[in-house]
Amino acid sequence: MRLLLYTGKGGVGKTTTAAATAALAARRGVRTLVLSADAAHSLGDVFDRPLSATPLPVSIAPCLDALEVDARDVIEGHWGQVRAYVVELLRHQGIDEVVAEELALLPGADELATLVSVEDHATSGQYDLIIVDCAPTGSALRLVTLPEVAHSGFKWLLRLQRAAATIAEPIASGLVGAPLPKAEVFAEAERLLYKTLEQLRARLLSKETSIRLVVTPETMVIDEARRSLTDLALFELASDAVVMNRVWPDEALREEFFRDWGRSQEERLRDVETHFSPMAMLVAPLQADEVCGFEALAAHGEALFAGLDPIAVLGTRPGLRFERNKQQASLRLPMNGRDAKGVQVLRVDDELVIGVEGRRRRISLPAAFASLEVERVFVEGGELVVTFANDPDLGTTPGEHP
Repeated sequence: MRLLLYTGKGGVGKTTTAAATAALAARRGVRTLVLSADAAHSLGDVFDRPLSATPLPVSIAPCLDALEVDARDVIEGHWGQVRAYVVELLRHQGIDEVVAEELALLPGADELATLVSVEDHATSGQYDLIIVDCAPTGSALRLVTLPEVAHSGFKWLLRLQRAAATIAEPIASGLVGAPLPKAEVFAEAERLLYKTLEQLRARLLSKETSIRLVVTPETMVIDEARRSLTDLALFELASDAVVMNRVWPDEALREEFFRDWGRSQEERLRDVETHFSPMAMLVAPLQADEVCGFEALAAHGEALFAGLDPIAVLGTRPGLRFERNKQQASLRLPMNGRDAKGVQVLRVDDELVIGVEGRRRRISLPAAFASLEVERVFVEGGELVVTFANDPDLGTTPGEHP
């Protein structure tokens, strides 16, 4: 099953692009679901169909369903006991029930609910393609990195809390007025951390999953997309295409007022071709009016993909990788225009912790690197390079990888 996620800076046309891809795929007979991960849903608007009134996908056209995910519905269905306990605990502290219900939706709940919904529909066997209309870039990066960050960051806390509750509950239940979590709550939380998050992480890392970046011919928009590629590479998430949206058509650029726009647009197009290659670059012209409804979206998709298969893997680019030969052992991470100022690299036991401007990941070192110490950290050829002091007793032939 193919999974495509569209993201980019707010207002660049992610929803229209995702919907157009879905409409084109459905027109070609691919069983498609397009769902919105943005709390400010607008998927129903572009299809000109109400979607928010139901937790189930709505049929838009043959082979095409659409869904705006409601985090509350998803969480209640999967982790109702955990949420009920949090609400009970907050109410015990004197917080109003309505406010407690809102607070019980912890940070990341929307992103988690979206991924769970994707996984539920992916395993249902009803669809060949699922397209996610993501929130703007920052939220989208939280979405796709959540399974790994949450799993590695909180599993130890769950063990500690469960151990403490097991010891303390028989004594504390008679002394403390606050409600204590029952075994069912811990069981549900464990299922979230050890099963659900692992499944979601596997789905995102699958070769069948691609993230596509939507940009417009503006420097700030393109620069943000370039930075996001570093974050995606850090978490080993694949991106196969960049969509240059709202490109001024030639007839508009012939007007004197728009000639400077045309020169600027050509520069931006060259920038995208240079910095995002070998990813595919798809160009969508600025439309004379809003693109709404299935037929208009399908036509927009035809123009966007220009004969390409919308669900194919359209391009690949190098990501985070370990390389080793007789001369050097190293880790390489594409930086996509970033410098080394905001980069932190730390060796902790058999893991390498890499932080890039607020995003941090613990990477398990391959067996061939486990005994090597970090030697240098620098940026070269647009990549972060971490070299390791090589052990001559563990040398490999040139070009051989772990």
